[in-house]
Amino acid sequence: MPRRPPQYDDYRGAVQQIISSSSDTDYLDQLIPALKDATNSNRTAAFMQSLSHYADEKEADIEQIGLTKHDEFLQSVNQLQTVREGTVALTSEILQLNQSIQASTEKLAAQKEKLVETKSIRQNIAEASEGLKESLKILHAVNQAHDLIRKRKYYAALKALDDLQNEHLIPTIQNKYATQHKLADIIQKSIPASQKAISDAVMNDLNTWLYRIRETSQFLGEVAFYHTSLRQKRQKERSEANPQLKTYSLNSAIELVFDESEEFDVLENDEVSVEFGPLFEAIHIHEALGQSEKFRQEYAATRRQQKDLLLPAAISLIEDDENGLSSLLEAIAGFAIIEKATMRRSPNLRSPVDVDELWDSMIQTAMKLITKALDEVDNAEVVLKIKGVIALFIQTMDASILTLLTYLDTDFQQGWGYSVTALDTFLLTLFEKYAELLQRRFSEDFHEIVSTDDYMPMPIATLEEYEKVVNVTWFTPEKEPTIPCVLPFSQMYPLSCIDIRNFLNQFYFFADNHFQHPNVIDETLKKALDHLLSQKVCKLLVERLNSQYLGQIVQILINLEYFETACRELELLLIQARSSTSAGGPIVLNATEEFRSNKKTAEKRIFELVNSKIDDLVETAEYDWMAPTLEAEPSSYMSTLTQYLSNIMTSTLLGLPREIKELIYFDALSHTANLILALPLNPNVKKINPNGVAALAKDVQYLSDFIDTLDNAPILKQNLDELQQTVLLMQTENPDEFYDIGVRNRKFGRVDAMSGPMILEKLTYSVQSPRNDRLANFSSRFGMK
Repeated sequence: MPRRPPQYDDYRGAVQQIISSSSDTDYLDQLIPALKDATNSNRTAAFMQSLSHYADEKEADIEQIGLTKHDEFLQSVNQLQTVREGTVALTSEILQLNQSIQASTEKLAAQKEKLVETKSIRQNIAEASEGLKESLKILHAVNQAHDLIRKRKYYAALKALDDLQNEHLIPTIQNKYATQHKLADIIQKSIPASQKAISDAVMNDLNTWLYRIRETSQFLGEVAFYHTSLRQKRQKERSEANPQLKTYSLNSAIELVFDESEEFDVLENDEVSVEFGPLFEAIHIHEALGQSEKFRQEYAATRRQQKDLLLPAAISLIEDDENGLSSLLEAIAGFAIIEKATMRRSPNLRSPVDVDELWDSMIQTAMKLITKALDEVDNAEVVLKIKGVIALFIQTMDASILTLLTYLDTDFQQGWGYSVTALDTFLLTLFEKYAELLQRRFSEDFHEIVSTDDYMPMPIATLEEYEKVVNVTWFTPEKEPTIPCVLPFSQMYPLSCIDIRNFLNQFYFFADNHFQHPNVIDETLKKALDHLLSQKVCKLLVERLNSQYLGQIVQILINLEYFETACRELELLLIQARSSTSAGGPIVLNATEEFRSNKKTAEKRIFELVNSKIDDLVETAEYDWMAPTLEAEPSSYMSTLTQYLSNIMTSTLLGLPREIKELIYFDALSHTANLILALPLNPNVKKINPNGVAALAKDVQYLSDFIDTLDNAPILKQNLDELQQTVLLMQTENPDEFYDIGVRNRKFGRVDAMSGPMILEKLTYSVQSPRNDRLANFSSRFGMK
């Protein structure tokens, strides 16, 4: 609640309180409420009366004091008068002194004015001197920066410019009253030009470094290839010393462990040294200038241009010169190694995407150049050499290789972390070319071997020669030969075996060092080998079966026999040699069956030639079926025939397997018997007398005696059963026995039921009607007219 002012009925107490206030503040605090109360209650006159009354009382008190203290008052007045007189005298003296001081002050002021002016001049000189010193510091810093630029200490120069700005220019520019303000402003405006000069100088040095790097790339790649070849050699030596290591290829974990002690830095060695200082300096300079992204783009563009300059328009795979494959891949390897090393040292400059993009571009271009140049290559050895260079390149740059000790400097890794999948796939194309050339070359070799063979059993003069033949062929003799000797096959067989082994070895040469598709080699080799054996050996041998020379046909049959054996051995060899990635199961060469089936063709051809000769000999038979006298000796054709059969068995057919010889003999004797049997059945023979029968019987007996001298005579003589029984029928005194089924089956069971009556009809016997009736009845029973 607001405080209400006090009410006054009588203002004498209020006046007393106001007058007795101890301070002006209390005085006012007491006076104001009293005035407000008097004004509000219209009692102002009363209040003024109280004040006047109080004043009268005080005047009365003063007058009373003056009446009672009069002497003392007068004394005080006298003293005061005396003091006043002294004061006037002192005032006069002061005025005089003041005039004197004023005069001195004017003189001093003049001197002080001169002093102030002198101090101002000295101050200006001092400030000018200080400004000059600061300007000299600025100019010295500027000169120092430019001197560092001239000394190619670009980063130090840039740091000097930065210090110049922070320590001198910026503070001076901010102080507008500084004497060197204008100079600092001019120098500040020149800083960008100085920074650009540093940037240009750094880029010039960098371009020089890039040029040297481009020139060094091929040699760097050559050093890297050489180091990889040394690793290959060490791994090969380890594999030869420990066969268990043969399954571990170059760049495998085992190889890396064994080769760990052979630490080699391809960028820093006795042959080559790559200094990255200019690059790092350029990176630092552009980072300091805030131009890192621009520098990264310019550097990437420069490297792309260098990549394009690195790759030629065409290469030669035949000539190993500066335009050859080795030079190309060495240059690519060196370029890629520099890129990977740059990325590892400065990840912000070269990203994996940038590096891999350049790598893929170079690899694609290289594969196109190689593919185009492959058309000129017609030698499998050249293709194998090309594959070796590419494999060395792959093993040097393979991405699957990681250092086993990750704490070591990454530059000492055995690989550079690049993807070689495209190159691995490209090796398939190279292998197709290699297989094509190999097949073409060996096709020509086989054709020449088969075409120039003499088709005679191969003579062996020395034991050394014999051992060589046995080692290269799949020939297992039953017993130790007596040197000199003659082997059953002709010279084409061991020569073909040598070519087959060389063909196998050269196919698998492609898998040496590096080839990720061994199953392709297995399958391609099987098809190629099948084609060569079928089309270039078997087919040519079969074509030569048209020869009329029996000895050549026999030799071809023998060769076919050994080639069939060789094919079976090759099937086992291919199973042993195939890689673990190939499908399991047996390997069957189609050539095996072709050699086997064409042996039958050769046998038939031998039968044809033997039988043809027999035909010729039997055709010379000149039987006088109505001879007036008996022949004392066998026919000349029969002696010639038996002599021929004896000769071919002891000479021409001697090298054939026993079962084939027996089969040929069996067929020849069967054919001979059929031909001889056909002689009396010839329609031109109308009559046969006993002398003619005796001549035939003598020849048949001569042939039988000849067969008795042969091996397996009982079996071979079965071919003469029909002929002998027919002759016996012609000699029988009772022809009617043939018409008696029981007797005929017992004595003439092998005689053809159709031929018997025809023979009997030609015999010259006394013709009686009952016999003719029986012959007519027999003929009607068998459908004969």
